[in-house]
Amino acid sequence: MIENHFGREVAEHYDENHGHDEPQQAKAAVEVLQELANGEPALEFAIGTGRIALPLVNAGIPITGIELSEEMVAELRKKEGGKNVPVTIGDMATTRVPGTFNLVFLVFNTITNLTTQDGQTACFQNAAAHLKPGGRFLIETSVPPLQQLPVGETQRVFDRSESHWGVDDIDVTTQRCTSHHIWIDEEGMRRFSLPFRYVWPSELDLMARIAGLQLEHRWADWDRRPFTKESGSHISVWRKPST
Repeated sequence: MIENHFGREVAEHYDENHGHDEPQQAKAAVEVLQELANGEPALEFAIGTGRIALPLVNAGIPITGIELSEEMVAELRKKEGGKNVPVTIGDMATTRVPGTFNLVFLVFNTITNLTTQDGQTACFQNAAAHLKPGGRFLIETSVPPLQQLPVGETQRVFDRSESHWGVDDIDVTTQRCTSHHIWIDEEGMRRFSLPFRYVWPSELDLMARIAGLQLEHRWADWDRRPFTKESGSHISVWRKPST
């Protein structure tokens, strides 16, 4: 059983704490996804509060979602148009919804919320099962930050500001990581810790191959800049063969 780490307290503050993309970056993400969907229905794994799904719906792309957290979906339902987006409660590694799609997508590092290699591989297989021939699976995620970790160290500070402290606790032998967040505001301090399994681009490509998908694109960001050894994240697109 996959544990839901996004309960009511986290969900109610999720957009405030995590929906901090620059407006231009969010706009670029919607434009890329809209282009890949090509006017046909798309499926979002871990749809969350609808940060990306709702702008896509407004752009004319029918969106269906899968989401483990009922509390996150409750936040989606509060937004304009959120009640009209079909969402199935379940985990993205195994949950099926009716129909096939031209695009399945999974953004904002969420592939790493599956904390085993088996779970991540199953996610690719689930995506492939939902794709029509020629359809695409897109993932946005970070590159494991091990180059920033001094030899022998296990912790990395990834944010330090007046309102937020963030520390990753990394185990290089298991590819497991726990991200610890502390938010500070006028109400006091809130702490949130979330386990991850970081995954390399080459490992994702192997998972895709197991699922019968072929790498089509890998960009450094939503502006489709080239992916290089200095890139801190990547957007990867795998395609299901047409025949």
